[in-house]
Amino acid sequence: MRICVIIPAYNEAENVASVVSGARQFIEDVVVVDDGSTDDTPARARQAGAILLEHKTNQGKGVALKTGFDYALEKGYDAVVTLDADGQHDPAEIPQFLQAAEEADVVVGTRAANLTGMPLIRRFTNTMSSWILSGLAGQRLTDTQSGYRLIKTRVLKKAKTKTTGFEAESEILLEAIGRGFRVVEIPIRTIYGGAKSHYKWWHTFMFFGLTGKYLLKRIACLKRRG
Repeated sequence: MRICVIIPAYNEAENVASVVSGARQFIEDVVVVDDGSTDDTPARARQAGAILLEHKTNQGKGVALKTGFDYALEKGYDAVVTLDADGQHDPAEIPQFLQAAEEADVVVGTRAANLTGMPLIRRFTNTMSSWILSGLAGQRLTDTQSGYRLIKTRVLKKAKTKTTGFEAESEILLEAIGRGFRVVEIPIRTIYGGAKSHYKWWHTFMFFGLTGKYLLKRIACLKRRG
């Protein structure tokens, strides 16, 4: 498969270069989507060898991912690997995703087996959101907030997302499973250091808005069948 790495980034000048360099050890084409950073993130990414796509203003992680996905579709890649720019994902685990993708359309890296070091509030929201999405998707999902994934572009062509923030990653899973694509999870390391999270309290409300919409769709579908 032709694969590229997509890294959405916002004010990650301290970490983005090492993430890019680590990913390029396994996949040559690394795309950094700079989402309106006000620091040296774009320059550091370019110096590390990344293909740089830039938003003039901050538009949200979901929009940054879509920009990367559109690039991958335009260039004819077969799959993308997404990981965060803040160093919370170990690029050395990329080969595990490539292996799992031999029998799956979407591979999600899950931290559920070892949550040591994950901030308590993130642990709570991740557990809650994974439980809710598992019910909506009809499949057990243990880490729906993980940004470390492999997604085949045939999924991206069908799974059209509309959300703009962190909830976009949940929407991708719901869309993929709802359209019959195979989603699997593989264990990854839990890495939390001094990186500042861009996740805000209002993102939780945006998540509930997303799940509410899908719940209404599920109810409408059941009524039509009835």
